[in-house]
Amino acid sequence: MSAKHGDYPIQALPFTGVRIQDKFWKPRIDTAVNITIPYDFEKCEETGRIDNFAKAGGQMAGSHQGIFYDDSDVFKVVQGAAYALQVAPNQELESYLDELIDKFTAAQEDDGYLYTARTIDGDKVDERCGSERWSNLGVNHELYNVGHMYEAAVAYFEATGKRKFLDVALKNADLIDSVFGAGKLRDVPGHQEIEIGLVSLYRITGNVKYLKLAKFFLDERGQANRREVYGPNCQDHLPVTEQREAVGHAVRAGYMYAGMTDIAALTGDARYASAVKGLWKNVVGKKLALTGGIGARHAGEAFGDDYELPNLTAYNETCAAQANILWNQRMFLLTGEAQYIDVLERTLYNGFLSGVGMDGTSFYYVNPLACDGEYQFNLGTSMSRQPWYQTSCCPTNVVRLLPSLSGYVYARRGHDIFVNLYIASRTRLQFEGCDIHIAQDTDYPRDGAITLDLTVSQPTSFALKLRIPSFAQGQPLPSDLYRYLDARDGPATLVVDGESIPLDDCAGYATLSRRWEGRTRVELQLPMTIRRVVAHDSVDNLRGKVALERGPIVYALESADNDSSVLDLTLEDASQLTAEHQPNMLGGITTIRGRALDAYGAPFPFTAIPYYAWGHRGVGPMTVWLNRS
Repeated sequence: MSAKHGDYPIQALPFTGVRIQDKFWKPRIDTAVNITIPYDFEKCEETGRIDNFAKAGGQMAGSHQGIFYDDSDVFKVVQGAAYALQVAPNQELESYLDELIDKFTAAQEDDGYLYTARTIDGDKVDERCGSERWSNLGVNHELYNVGHMYEAAVAYFEATGKRKFLDVALKNADLIDSVFGAGKLRDVPGHQEIEIGLVSLYRITGNVKYLKLAKFFLDERGQANRREVYGPNCQDHLPVTEQREAVGHAVRAGYMYAGMTDIAALTGDARYASAVKGLWKNVVGKKLALTGGIGARHAGEAFGDDYELPNLTAYNETCAAQANILWNQRMFLLTGEAQYIDVLERTLYNGFLSGVGMDGTSFYYVNPLACDGEYQFNLGTSMSRQPWYQTSCCPTNVVRLLPSLSGYVYARRGHDIFVNLYIASRTRLQFEGCDIHIAQDTDYPRDGAITLDLTVSQPTSFALKLRIPSFAQGQPLPSDLYRYLDARDGPATLVVDGESIPLDDCAGYATLSRRWEGRTRVELQLPMTIRRVVAHDSVDNLRGKVALERGPIVYALESADNDSSVLDLTLEDASQLTAEHQPNMLGGITTIRGRALDAYGAPFPFTAIPYYAWGHRGVGPMTVWLNRS
């Protein structure tokens, strides 16, 4: 069913062909698959999200329950479950999904329309949905919902080969294609997502009309001479190819930037490539939290002004972190530059991972960089992870990323093999009839030692490209938004079969170009010392503050480990810091211990933990940024 068509110059190795087996990520992935996916489905059942499809299909009576965008939550969990099936068959899960798909099929109207809120309640639907189809698109999520459906349908088809759900998605997309476009209805979704979904349909079918429709929805944004635009919060204030500053709702923006990168790669449109590079430079240079989170403001869940990066009141939605990961992966696939993986890794280990509890059933919607024990930052209702939300985009989003994480580890371009993430794993690939097996072993991020054993079935030439993270090159990010106070660490080192090799650094990669024979051992050692971080002087909220990092991990001080108010502590530049691994603490973490000064200037021994692990031991003060003086 697939067809040859334009694509990214670099291809990620499929997640189904990479087996993760490390101590850090495998427990998290197993939890997502075995606990979070069933839990999310259970919650979708309890809250009427699944019943809405049955009601729309005439299988049960009743009014629409919940919010008009709740359909999307069910689709997201189905996508995650389909990824889980691709990794490990599970007949019980597959049968459950088939029953859900029967409900989706029944809920679809004869012409392909699928939006349970309108189908169930007709003219009694929530006024935000609009009085008729395709009205009030700036708010109603009518197109957003089905974008998630397209991604889920493609994932399930790839997992099982069953067409039923894919046919539902294609029928819906064909309807939308008949309604929107040049010479037809010129409008755009207020919340982007359908663009990514349409590209997924294009990839699986090779039908260019889906790619053209995705580009139409992007091209149409900001065209005030054609229609009433929805403004900056929807990134609908300028044509997308003219946008260079990240504004508005951060999740919408992240999905749109990912879709724009798809268009840049799949159509070769240089204007799109220029725009996404400019937007990325603005985000990474002026609007990125140290944790990789985006969207500083609670109001509008939005990006703030340049250098508006608060500590206590930061929003940094979990979904926005995931969107940032999706976008940066695409930027790497477009360019082959390691700087995009540097941002992806920072976001993955910090701003994203903090959003889901280690139990797999508790979630942060909001991820601030401080908690004072009073401000109810988590949607104004709590300071702790919650089991669910009225708007539960975050609990349902995490199960899309974690089961497919192995697809971010390796990539390929011609005779180049990229190693982007250091995660103990196994994979195989072929070059011109030669089988190549890669076994990566590491205890990263606890330790910076990485060993790769490469075995080839016959002598062959290719380049192995090992990412040298920005932290190992003396800077937190590929921008001047943050910098290290400490002198640069010792350099990364590379050894091949016992022989030291000079690092040939190109675009953030150490490249080994050679003819490979038999089995070769490659050993990379990354410096993992503790680093002090300060922000750019233009960041008013962080002036006079300092934070701690070790490798890709950002650290936080939490009241559970520190008797004094952590927000009052001052860390002097000369204070000694030590790292200690605690195998029985919070799933096994490396802590940082040191001595600070309390509010009265008295010495105070403190313990810092990885930011992703905070909030598991009760509610209390926490901070990433300490006073420096």
